[in-house]
Amino acid sequence: METKIIDGTGLARQVREEWRERARALAGRGCRPGLAVLIVGDDPASKAYVRNKVRACAELGLRSDHIELPAATSEDELLARIAGLNADPGIHGVLVQLPLPKHIASERVIEAIAPEKDVDGFHPLNVGLLATGHPRFAPCTPAGIMLMLEREGIDPWGQNAVILGASNIVGKPMALLLLQRGATVTLCNSKTRDLAAHTRAADILIAAVGRPNLVTGGMVKPGAVVIDVGINRLPDGKLAGDVDTRSVMGVASRVTPVPGGVGPMTVTMLVVNAVLAAERACADEAKTEDRER
Repeated sequence: METKIIDGTGLARQVREEWRERARALAGRGCRPGLAVLIVGDDPASKAYVRNKVRACAELGLRSDHIELPAATSEDELLARIAGLNADPGIHGVLVQLPLPKHIASERVIEAIAPEKDVDGFHPLNVGLLATGHPRFAPCTPAGIMLMLEREGIDPWGQNAVILGASNIVGKPMALLLLQRGATVTLCNSKTRDLAAHTRAADILIAAVGRPNLVTGGMVKPGAVVIDVGINRLPDGKLAGDVDTRSVMGVASRVTPVPGGVGPMTVTMLVVNAVLAAERACADEAKTEDRER
């Protein structure tokens, strides 16, 4: 079987071009979308992610506020910064780069972001909306994967979807989105017995556990679609996914590479969510002005 490599970089470029027009249309009405990204500390991986996000904003013509704070920043200081951004009408999306230093409670920070500006989709209110099938924002990585499947002509309806990893960022929201599209979903975690028995039953297999080359060709059903979310730094400095791509070639029908697969789509969906937030905010503002006339 010939295995197709899904080009996440090319798809991300295409999607950004589509949404650039929507961002321009908003700016033409005096409502330029704005995204604020806060980073606390000097984690190199986090800084690289933030640079990619700032670059994506520039591509779409978004206002981009990049706020770097020292690792010693207190939780109260960070919460005060978020409150200021919540009140800024020129900022439509607020993102705090995770992980945070240990002295800052991530839960409190996430809950402090205004739900209508929570473009990561992590606020409890937005998680609840997603769980009930009415998402305000879908978390960026799962949303990017769903768009990948759609553009590849893969309909989850009636398919067996197996997700490795039950995190709040990828695994759980991924399961909810696939359920809403009619898939039968199995969500595996570190306690799952006989992992390979589950993966070999998957029509759609999504690996998001952070263990390099965990999934091998013998764990994949012939013809399955394999989505690799993992980004792992090997001792030699090279990047590897959760999937041993070489061994699944010739078994899977499609597979995403690392790098160049899911990562570019994650960043793209962030700016998509920022434009969506701006569209909603500007529509609400227009309604208020009409009522006041």
